[in-house]
Amino acid sequence: MVSLERPGTAEIWTWLAAVEDPEIPVISIVDLGIVRDLRWDDATCVVTVTPTYSGCPATHVISQAIVDALHGHGVDDVRIETRIAPPWTTDWMSEAGKQALRDYGIAPPLQRAQTIAVADIGRGAPTAAPEIACPRCASTAVELVSQFGSTPCKALYRCKACREPFDHFKCH
Repeated sequence: MVSLERPGTAEIWTWLAAVEDPEIPVISIVDLGIVRDLRWDDATCVVTVTPTYSGCPATHVISQAIVDALHGHGVDDVRIETRIAPPWTTDWMSEAGKQALRDYGIAPPLQRAQTIAVADIGRGAPTAAPEIACPRCASTAVELVSQFGSTPCKALYRCKACREPFDHFKCH
């Protein structure tokens, strides 16, 4: 039996925290930081998402997963709004999400994207190389293999210490 009372936003955030990212199923869409807002607009639950980049092929799948999750909890009227400004940043990832990536073998960003951008403004120099630690052995002696990893959000690196390849979630 479905309750006639509409759930509070805190409860909905909890439900959305169980929705996995389709490309990296060890991290939720909430921990990834792409769910930016949720609110009630009369009887409609409005969920605002910001994709990791504007051409992300998983955006439709994520939107459908949100609708399916909310329908599964008795929320029948759901609207997804996509917001691309401000653009998504790895700064929005939760610490729990970064740890989940690390445990899965993906190196999360170690520094804040905002810190990198502010440090390079006006210097006329290329952006500083990101700080990266191997998710397996924690060594920072790593080398870039390819700017393009298993998804456009990641780059492929190799650890010079343990010699293992790994994806790095690009800091942006």
